[in-house]
Amino acid sequence: MLASDAFFPFRDSVEAVGKKSVTAIIAPGGSIRDSESIEAANDFDIAMVWSGIRCFLH
Repeated sequence: MLASDAFFPFRDSVEAVGKKSVTAIIAPGGSIRDSESIEAANDFDIAMVWSGIRCFLH
């Protein structure tokens, strides 16, 4: 499992963890490229949950 307080704006991040046997990701979502990350998660059979919450703001 991977938990992140950051966006996954590019599919390469999801692909990298998919190659390391990660089976689930939780992240805040909200990137204009979320669909690319979702597609990569589907390709690697990774469950992906968008929390809609960021703890770190800047």
